[in-house]
Amino acid sequence: MTDMLKNCQLCPRACGADRTKSRGACGAGIEIEAARASLHMWEEPPISGTNGSGTVFFSHCSLGCVFCQNRKISRREAEGQNITADALAKTFLSLEKKGAHNINLVTGAHYVPQIIEALQIARKQGLSLPVVYNSSGYEQVETLQLLDGHIDIYLPDYKYYSSYYAGLYSHAEDYREFAVPAIDEMVRQTGAPQFDQNGLLKRGTVIRHLMLPGLAGDTAQVLRDIASRWGDSVLVSLMRQYTPFDMQDYPELDRTITAEEYANACTLFGELGLGGFFQQDESISESFIPAFDGTGLEEN
Repeated sequence: MTDMLKNCQLCPRACGADRTKSRGACGAGIEIEAARASLHMWEEPPISGTNGSGTVFFSHCSLGCVFCQNRKISRREAEGQNITADALAKTFLSLEKKGAHNINLVTGAHYVPQIIEALQIARKQGLSLPVVYNSSGYEQVETLQLLDGHIDIYLPDYKYYSSYYAGLYSHAEDYREFAVPAIDEMVRQTGAPQFDQNGLLKRGTVIRHLMLPGLAGDTAQVLRDIASRWGDSVLVSLMRQYTPFDMQDYPELDRTITAEEYANACTLFGELGLGGFFQQDESISESFIPAFDGTGLEEN
């Protein structure tokens, strides 16, 4: 499958880079780069559970969100360390031994061929946990189809309804053109949410929407679109954790979400009959940003 990296079309940028020789538009080359693997308690309750989600943070990203909290690892010159598919498989197994409820792949679209290889290795060695694909929502359907049968839970963002805001804040005017069919494919693969006897999610799609300052109208359109397209086939996580830093070039984003903005969105959420999760105001904190220091990654 690594032949796919010789003319990379894995993400909507479709840059065509030969990643065996150079880096793609996202910043990724032929080697998997990751920055941390750990038990993560800050996902939605049925994903984190009591022990935590076995989260692997991959370096680089196909989007360019100006407000990205993980910018240390998402940019082209991202922090991270090289790791082979064998070492990634060992990392998955190590997280399982530590008590993780699932394996959580954060922003891994540009490494899908290598991730599939690692999952196959780990399954042969006894990995039995559900696998979560934690995504910006900016995905190629064809790449997601490669993951069919490997992923149990999809955790995509639905960031914007407006192409204007998507272009302004994530450098991707075509964001929604790709996110909607991508989520369609995710829901097709997982079906409606399924829980185990302990209330942990074992299969399904959870759509996240991070509210941004001043974009209450866009949030309302996103929620209406989710309700009309997917209804009770998905869960929705309405997030208020936006934390501004280094936003001098975007002063309109240099504040947190107000209680009124969030309350109004929650009211609409209920009126639309959506099911899912809200966040308390204590979620507004940089404590959500872990140390990207290579913790938990197994050696090659």
